[in-house]
Amino acid sequence: MIRITRVAPLAFGLVALLGAGCRRQQPATQPTPAIDADSAARADAAARERARQDSIANAQRAEADRLAAERAAAEQRLADARAALTAAIYFDYDRADITDEGKATLDAKLPLMSANAGLRVRVAGHTDARGSDEYNLALGQRRAAATKRYLVLQGVDANRIEVISYGEERPAAAGDDDSAYSQNRRAEFEIVAGGENLQLPTQ
Repeated sequence: MIRITRVAPLAFGLVALLGAGCRRQQPATQPTPAIDADSAARADAAARERARQDSIANAQRAEADRLAAERAAAEQRLADARAALTAAIYFDYDRADITDEGKATLDAKLPLMSANAGLRVRVAGHTDARGSDEYNLALGQRRAAATKRYLVLQGVDANRIEVISYGEERPAAAGDDDSAYSQNRRAEFEIVAGGENLQLPTQ
């Protein structure tokens, strides 16, 4: 009976130690469903905000591209208008009458002249190198005058067009062949006033 009494406390102690060890080795408690739902909601809100910011950035880039394209198109239209205003016309040998091609070139200037009342141009007549200086100066003057007369007959105020002749003094192409001669028989245009803020004709 004495032995049983001594062993019993030891057994109870071992059982208590084993129980404590088991309690220490229990796994951590799992997150509650409420915490999981809150984290998912925050992640979803963050994703939606990123998508919103991306959409705004894409829209801003698209608008910037559109404005840049519009500016480039407007600049190109102005460049084309200026080129039309300053386009030269060409003449047959020893002639000062306006060819059909020359008329088409002059007709393209008319809407721009009408849309820009303050626009003034200078028409310079030129010739090829054949003929005397005096003859070519007179021929260049006739070419410039014929060009002005055509525009005036189409409704352009004569006071908006100056004329001058350079004869053979300012060739556009060097050489003594038909190719150079044909480029030198011309009337050139220079904008002398009103070209700073050129207005395009309304469609």
